[in-house]
Amino acid sequence: MFSSLRIRNYRLFAMGQVVSNTGTWMQRIAQDWLVLGLTGSSAAVGITTALQFLPILLFGLYGGVLADRCPKRLLILGTQTASGLTGLALAALTLSGHVQVWHVYLTAFALGLVTVIDNPARQAFVHEMVGPADLRNAVSLNSANFQSARLVGPAVAGVLITAVGSGAAFLFNGLSYLAPIAGLLMMRPGELHRAETAPRGKGQLREGLRHVRERPDLIWPIALVGCIGTMGFNFPIWLTAFAGDVYHAGAGTYGLFNTLMAAGSLAGALLAARRGGSRRRVLFGAAAAFGLLEIAAALSPSFWLFALLLVPIGMFGLTTNVTANSTVQMAVDPAMRGRVLSLYMMVFVGGTPLGAPVVGWVTDTYGPRVGFAAGGVASLLSAAAIGFALARAVGVRLRVDLRRGRRHLEFVPREREPEPEAVPA
Repeated sequence: MFSSLRIRNYRLFAMGQVVSNTGTWMQRIAQDWLVLGLTGSSAAVGITTALQFLPILLFGLYGGVLADRCPKRLLILGTQTASGLTGLALAALTLSGHVQVWHVYLTAFALGLVTVIDNPARQAFVHEMVGPADLRNAVSLNSANFQSARLVGPAVAGVLITAVGSGAAFLFNGLSYLAPIAGLLMMRPGELHRAETAPRGKGQLREGLRHVRERPDLIWPIALVGCIGTMGFNFPIWLTAFAGDVYHAGAGTYGLFNTLMAAGSLAGALLAARRGGSRRRVLFGAAAAFGLLEIAAALSPSFWLFALLLVPIGMFGLTTNVTANSTVQMAVDPAMRGRVLSLYMMVFVGGTPLGAPVVGWVTDTYGPRVGFAAGGVASLLSAAAIGFALARAVGVRLRVDLRRGRRHLEFVPREREPEPEAVPA
């Protein structure tokens, strides 16, 4: 489960990331709650989320080109420094009492611009740290790292917001980036599995897109996470609305919801780290279960049932993401890794600017339960439709066998239709 941590460079990277990820989750909670307090609108929370991820939608592919061209370690040093500065700027505005909602919008957009380069560079840098043998394990542990920080960050943020205010959470986030910067500086460059950087040239962006288009084992998992990311992962909108409007609670309850979901996500990441491979039935089964559980949570009649359902929602959502990510990383040509991963992140994270305002409007107009259920229905239908399309593309079909002792769901080769007999002349 933890085999990648025996590698020193990856261990330094992971230690730095757990600190900065904790700060990131603290800022996310504080940011959402600050916007809700300034405006009283779930749609405004959706706009903030959209602005943070809009640059990935607009410029994400160019970030992948840069990641393939430049030394990734140096690139990440620059992006981590810039991310820390955005947190410190928002902290200064909030602690001085001058913060307005447009300040939050602006810093969210600035952080999104940094993420355009940071995401594909960090994703591709994992391969350089651990090599191909430990890549799948390291991808899963990265997610476990992020989700373990999510267990701590929201809880601490809820306490800080209640006791001191949002500014303290923003300050912690800005300072937390010192840990990954120190880890990157302490690495041994000679132990990295360096990939050849792509030379400058015309058509590199189109080359990456063409590579994905010609590979159904790449394009359909990317399409699945894009659909689910657009409509099914708008938790800042739904959880703030459920905490405030449905259960009439405060920031502490919102932090509790995020912590429960993080517990499920962490379990999903660790289970993914134990698995030896990434299977299609795991990917699409987890995506379908994720959608069904969102619908069930939206219809839950009690507070504690809703809260408990967030645990498996987190687990199956994370399983979907990790399985799709590792499937793409293992299948892609190393020379194209930055560009393909930037496309992956663009459709997964960049779809949020398209979905978040719509989901926010539905939640404001028809209520949190309808908004949450709509996201679940969209995720379930996406899993079914894209799973069917991939099965046809690779020549398999889903076989259902309910007999005891048999594998109930299994992909098997599709039987070819017999060719028509030749008609004699």
